[in-house]
Amino acid sequence: EVPPLDVPELLAVLVRQSGPFLDQFGIRRKQVVFTVFLNVVSDLCDKIVENLCSKRKNQLVLRSLVAGEPPAVDPDKINDELDLRIASVLQSTGHCSDRGGSWTDFMKPDVTDGKRHVAIVTTASLPWMTGTAVNPLFRAAYLAKSAKQKVTLLVPWLCRSDQELVYPNNLTFGSPEEQENYIRNWLEESVGFKADFRISFYPGKFSRERRSIIPAGDTSQFIPSKNADIAILEEPEHLNWYHHGKRWTDKFNHVVGIVHTNYLEYIKREKNGALQAFFVKHINNLVTRAHCHRVLRLSAATQDMPKSVICNVHGVNPKFLKIGEKVAAERELGQQAFSKGAYFLGKMVWAKGYKELIDLLAKHKNDLNGFKLDVYGNGEDAHEVQSTAKRLDLNLNFQKGRDHADDSLHGYKVFINPSVSDVLCTATAEALAMGKFVVCADHPSNEFFSSFPNCLTYKTPEDFVAKVKEALANEPQPLTPEQRYNLSWEAATKRFIEYSELDRILNNEYSGTTIRKSNRKVIARSVSMPTLSEMVDGGIAFAHYCLTGNEFLRLCTGAIPGTRDYGRQHCKDLHLLPPQVESPIYG
Repeated sequence: EVPPLDVPELLAVLVRQSGPFLDQFGIRRKQVVFTVFLNVVSDLCDKIVENLCSKRKNQLVLRSLVAGEPPAVDPDKINDELDLRIASVLQSTGHCSDRGGSWTDFMKPDVTDGKRHVAIVTTASLPWMTGTAVNPLFRAAYLAKSAKQKVTLLVPWLCRSDQELVYPNNLTFGSPEEQENYIRNWLEESVGFKADFRISFYPGKFSRERRSIIPAGDTSQFIPSKNADIAILEEPEHLNWYHHGKRWTDKFNHVVGIVHTNYLEYIKREKNGALQAFFVKHINNLVTRAHCHRVLRLSAATQDMPKSVICNVHGVNPKFLKIGEKVAAERELGQQAFSKGAYFLGKMVWAKGYKELIDLLAKHKNDLNGFKLDVYGNGEDAHEVQSTAKRLDLNLNFQKGRDHADDSLHGYKVFINPSVSDVLCTATAEALAMGKFVVCADHPSNEFFSSFPNCLTYKTPEDFVAKVKEALANEPQPLTPEQRYNLSWEAATKRFIEYSELDRILNNEYSGTTIRKSNRKVIARSVSMPTLSEMVDGGIAFAHYCLTGNEFLRLCTGAIPGTRDYGRQHCKDLHLLPPQVESPIYG
């Protein structure tokens, strides 16, 4: 119903858009003659626009006469009318651009309601019960709980063929809405309150070799420009290995990366691991430096990165703290809370501590005579792990994997975790929250837990034997209120806000982008000379963008074929325009 722009209107837009180009000559406005020339050109542009919009001008004059006002026409009104005309035409086509541009850059971001926008972007989603699916979900819920900021959680959407490979119990979803309902129901059951935040999806593909999800296309485009204020990148190195799109620090005012995984430890265990780890280490440093203002490392077990600080910003699921409170109440009444001995729980792959566990038990089989350990887990290496334990005649009782909060696990007194590949073991935190003993290695990944009296760390294999015997012979101490709080997500969120500098960002007045009108021009950001460090970061980001745009180079470095852009099935599932329409080559 809205008529398209006619030729005079299109010419008026073209002339007006040439203003910034002419302003570039203002760098050398020292000569009076040149200044006069620019003023003449500027006036000429206004005259041309005014004449081209003569139809609009006549309408304004007529409107003024009807209202009984003098027939004076303000050039600003003509430009405002032209803006509204353009906006109405764009709206009538259904087009909505989040990439930025002539009419969208000045809208970034919208803080008119007084609330900042926080976008949390992660690399996994429920029902895959992995740390990068669960912890960002809790972070979103507890950040939104304060109601000081609006929160969006951006998670990967997998096509059905990938869902069948990743999600447990043959669970699949036909639409993003169906998966969102599953996520919200699980979260509400876990935290006990209804979290008010938005869940969005971006296209992802599952890599069998890496056992992880790789983004397809430019992930940043799925956060609208008006909401592009603060970004939290869960696993920033993972998200940006093959990221071919807008630089996060260009689109967002403050970008925080949270390092979850010790990728170098896993890579070193592979063939030619040392060489691969060397390259991955430097790539991780480069991409996090280029795309983040601040990086948080959950423990010193991760690689050192630019702009990074160490802090545990994770908590435990509230249900484990409730189990711990129940156990403490039973013990106060004189009841026996723990009727079983020791257990280990984890995904059954060698890298998750099974190699260290079997080595320790095989070496000290005689010292731990009569010691029985129940092991719970599923995984790709299950058959090999179990056959090795049987060959060495170890007293291990293997069971199917289950939820750590399962009733059958409440009666165990000692949780044993010899893994040194974890960054911050969630199962260790959960066992402590339930009031159990934990026997774990004296390793940077366990530094946060070592302050708890029920955490018994060992440095040598002989020390491991001593700690196991000590735990089996004694009763764990009840957690104090302060210790329970330190394990909670309330405390983790407080630590996150402090160490990510969000407290300073959220409490200060909005200063990342100054939006004001001056002589009908919108000024989006005050420009200053970049520092040498910023220039280097920009160069790294540009080089990375160029390299990730080449499909041959992507494949050489291990990318999944066809992940530079999302595919046809993702277009259908997420109702997206095809990549060639969304980002035309001439754009």
